[in-house]
Amino acid sequence: MKKSFTPSLARRSFTQLAAAALLGLGLSGAAQAAPPASLEKFVVAGWSKPITEVTNLLVDEEKGFFKARGVELRYVPGAGGGDALRNLLTGQADIAFTDPGSFFSALEKGEKLRAIYDIYPQNVFNVVSLKSSNISKPADLKGKKIGVYSLSSGTRQNLLVLLHQAGLRESDVTIVVTGLLNFAPLMQGQVDATAATDTGLLVGRQKGLADVNVIEVKDYLNVSSDMFVVREETYQQKKPLLRKFLAAYRDSAAWMIKQPDEAATLAVKHAIDGKDVAVNREVIGLRNLASVSATTQKNGLGAFDMAVLQKAADTYLALGLVQRAIKVSDVVSQDLLPKP
Repeated sequence: MKKSFTPSLARRSFTQLAAAALLGLGLSGAAQAAPPASLEKFVVAGWSKPITEVTNLLVDEEKGFFKARGVELRYVPGAGGGDALRNLLTGQADIAFTDPGSFFSALEKGEKLRAIYDIYPQNVFNVVSLKSSNISKPADLKGKKIGVYSLSSGTRQNLLVLLHQAGLRESDVTIVVTGLLNFAPLMQGQVDATAATDTGLLVGRQKGLADVNVIEVKDYLNVSSDMFVVREETYQQKKPLLRKFLAAYRDSAAWMIKQPDEAATLAVKHAIDGKDVAVNREVIGLRNLASVSATTQKNGLGAFDMAVLQKAADTYLALGLVQRAIKVSDVVSQDLLPKP
C-alpha cells in the first residue's frame, strides 16, 4: 500500500473538518476571564517531550486556558504511552496521555484505570520504508529490522497490530529502539523500516526523506491514537478537578484548531522541535485533523466512539496482544466531558 502526503490536501481536509468540529462549539471565553484566586496543581504525564503537536498543553503562560479553570498545569515528559502510564501509576502525575494499546495492556495486568477523554480519535500511526526495500504491505515486514520510538510506545503497539494482520509475531522481526527522530536510522540503512506517526513522517520529509512506501495502520484498524487515562481512585475521588482539566483542555484544543497559525508561532518558544514556524503549522494541522471525527462533530471534542474502541479491544484479544477480554464500557467514562 503506497501513500503520498500532500500538505495542501491536508489543509483542505482540515478546513472542512475543523469547520464542522467547531460548529456551535466556539471558544468558551474562559481563557479571557479572571482566573480563580487559588489554583489546583495538576500534572499531565505525556508520551513525549514537549513537542509541537502538544502545543496546546504548553502555552498556558500566554493563553491561560487552564488557569482560567482554576488549574495549575505541569507537563511531565515520557518516552511512549507505556511510560506515561508508569508515571501515572507511580504517582508522578494525575493523568496520562497514552495510547489504547498501552491502556489495554495495563488493564490486563490488573491496573485499575479509566479513560475519560479521546484526544485523537483517528489512528495516526504508520510504518515507513524506502521504496528500494520493496515493503508495501504488512507481510513484507517478515525478517526485517524495524525502528520504534521506544518499547513502551504506540509505535510498537501499532506495529504489532500490523504484524498480526499478516499472521506474523514480534519474533518474526527485529525491533530496534531508535527514539523519536527515527528516520535518520532508516535513511542510513540501520533499519529496513520504521514505525512512526503522521507528524513524524512530515518532519522526516522536511529533512529530506523521499521515495518511501507508507503502510497506514488506520487502513487495518482505525482506533484512537491517544486518550486521557486516570487511576480509578482519581476518577472516583477527584471528579470536580478532572472536569476542570478536561474543560480547559477542550478549550485549548479548540483554540489550536481555530488558530493554528498562532499556535505554530507559540510553538517556537515552547516546543523543543518548534524552531520552524512553517513546519510547526503543518504538524499542528495534522494533529488538529486527528482530533476530530464524526463522533466529535456530534458530541464535542473528546467524545469516544465506544463501538470502535470495543472493536479495538476485541481485535487486540483476537491477535493475542492481550490475553483476556476487555469490556470498554467498564473502563471508559464520558460523564466528565464538557458539554458541546
